[in-house]
Amino acid sequence: MPESETKAAIQCEHCKPMNQMVVRNVTVSYPDSLTDLTEAEAAEYVQRGIDKYGHTLSGIELRTVEAEPDMLDVYYDVKPMPFQRLRRITGYLVGDLTRWNNGKRAEEHDRVKHGI
Repeated sequence: MPESETKAAIQCEHCKPMNQMVVRNVTVSYPDSLTDLTEAEAAEYVQRGIDKYGHTLSGIELRTVEAEPDMLDVYYDVKPMPFQRLRRITGYLVGDLTRWNNGKRAEEHDRVKHGI
């Protein structure tokens, strides 16, 4: 697959025609009015997003600022991060008991569990 590819125009949430370019598996959306966006510039926006958000980056939307036509607003879309529930058990913050030794597991089993 090539480093980047251009897709057909789409409509964004603000109903302005948008173009898309895919760089390093990240979709970069930009307005039709931004005709001079190069692949190298899009790659720099992608690299900045990866530096900031890691590999959870899934897309970038560039929007022109109405008050300042030479300025761009950059919006990053990231994939949801899975999280593990933490509980406080016998004074320790834990997600699960799989890494506990037998003594700690017995302590957890024998503790008094209070209802709400």
